[in-house]
Amino acid sequence: MDIATVDFESYEKSVPEALDAISAKERIREQRAILIKPNLVNDSPFPITTSAGACGVIIDYIRMHSRAEIVIAEGCGSATLETPEVMRRLGYAEMAESKGVPLVDLNHGPVRKLSNPECSVFPEMYLPEIAFSHYIISVPVLKKHSLAIMTGTLKNMMGFAQPKYYHSERHGRWKKSVFHGQMQKSVIDLNRYLVPDLSLLDASVGMAEYHLGGPHCQPPVNKIIAGYNPWEVDREAAGLLGLDWRDIEHIAIGFG
Repeated sequence: MDIATVDFESYEKSVPEALDAISAKERIREQRAILIKPNLVNDSPFPITTSAGACGVIIDYIRMHSRAEIVIAEGCGSATLETPEVMRRLGYAEMAESKGVPLVDLNHGPVRKLSNPECSVFPEMYLPEIAFSHYIISVPVLKKHSLAIMTGTLKNMMGFAQPKYYHSERHGRWKKSVFHGQMQKSVIDLNRYLVPDLSLLDASVGMAEYHLGGPHCQPPVNKIIAGYNPWEVDREAAGLLGLDWRDIEHIAIGFG
């Protein structure tokens, strides 16, 4: 099975259940280096950002089935805070220390220049070298989005875009603001260059109207989605928000 949706009871029960349902242990066993990529757009608590507890359970699952090196990596979008401070405020520093896992700031560090003439917004992209040496597990949260309609595992890859190359005051103060000019096509282009190898989407609660605030889904969605194809994962997630994925360009296009 390439995708599974399970009922949420707790991270300790439901995360392994979802991963087992897609035989994730088999693929994880083959890896030598794994990068866990949460959604830490700013320092707002879950469900706006990914719970440190969810990532802690993923670390435990990996260690049960693999000897791979593990890192937690993110490049926050906050206009005022740097990634290490966001991680500290959201409990990632404490959790990572307890698990013996390093934290990586994707907003800084060596990059690789890539090109793709099929990309209309980013015919060239600069992405962190670590993205190409590690097996990427994307761990987004379920949210509607003011510009992207919905943010899931495809849009979560924006954390790999460094502000040095993708910030412009013309598009706003956020660190990845260049994406805001043409959000749908920008996310499409990004995922031509880089996609997660595995996604575990936390839909235990869900943001009902807006990605940075507003009401939670009522009742809570109470689901966890795991899958290898990020377009399939986001299509499933869109339905949980009452959205038609065919109306969301970056999800509808599908390359996988």
